[in-house]
Amino acid sequence: MRRDGPVSRLIGAVPGRLPGLQAFLMLLLCVGMLSVAANAAPAHGAKQANVQASQGPSGDYVGTDTCATCHEEAAKGFASNPHTKIAMMHGKSGVTCEGCHGPGKAHVDAGGDASKIFNPAKATAKEVDERCLSCHAGTHPNFERSPHPKAGVGCTGCHSIHAAKTEESLLKAPQPQLCYQCHTDVKPSFSMPFHHRVNEGLVKCSDCHDTHGTFQNTNLRNTADQNMICTKCHTETRGPFVFEHAAVKAEGCTACHTPHGSQNARLLNMPNIATLCNQCHSPVSAGTVHGVGAGSITSTPCISCHTMIHGSNLSQAFVR
Repeated sequence: MRRDGPVSRLIGAVPGRLPGLQAFLMLLLCVGMLSVAANAAPAHGAKQANVQASQGPSGDYVGTDTCATCHEEAAKGFASNPHTKIAMMHGKSGVTCEGCHGPGKAHVDAGGDASKIFNPAKATAKEVDERCLSCHAGTHPNFERSPHPKAGVGCTGCHSIHAAKTEESLLKAPQPQLCYQCHTDVKPSFSMPFHHRVNEGLVKCSDCHDTHGTFQNTNLRNTADQNMICTKCHTETRGPFVFEHAAVKAEGCTACHTPHGSQNARLLNMPNIATLCNQCHSPVSAGTVHGVGAGSITSTPCISCHTMIHGSNLSQAFVR
């Protein structure tokens, strides 16, 4: 009887057909690999094309050292500029001067022709904003909603890249002097007897306002609870409380307080506390629980009894 060697065929395979099956599988594998490579090549090429398109024609960049040969004053303090630091963080692969002014080759070849390069000083506010937002759109997504660009105040209205007076944010002048240049109507408020200490340097305008735009009036910062703008400092009024004061939750702090400055203690909107309370609690003035008549109510401050006026964990009447 004939004895065969070790079985080397696949189960169910037709004798003599195995080499052909292996060849077919190898061919199918090669076709698949070529298809993947073909699909990946256009994507990579498209990515390269997009990079070149964003940087301009190849060879149009001359480098910071070339710019410094003529613009020595501007380049002198640029080593400590945040824009340069970003380029250094990426292995010096980023551009500095030409990142804002655009490719400089045509400008250099023309002997310094100013019309051959982007000059923010001669551009419109909208053109400057577009150039800045090409990098800063992520951190200032609501800039176009802000009253500043609507009034024609662009990025360079407040910021100076080469001659900043503050290292933080590259401002043209420190706060609040920078803000007072336009907001002259607000400046006197901080000279009131009771005011937030902005002029003293304890509080800054940008602590409460986001100058680059928000969904709130007067560019107030967006928070989940809008009272957080105040309670992040005035923590004793933050809560949450078991018994909430409806006015605090519904209208917010400005229902009773003037935020910038006031002639009244605690920045209250009115000098008489009872009159302020009676705007909402008017029936109280005629009640017998609080006194014999309206006269006693106005002469005795409500907070003499209702001491926990922002909310309480113990009493619905906000008494201790």
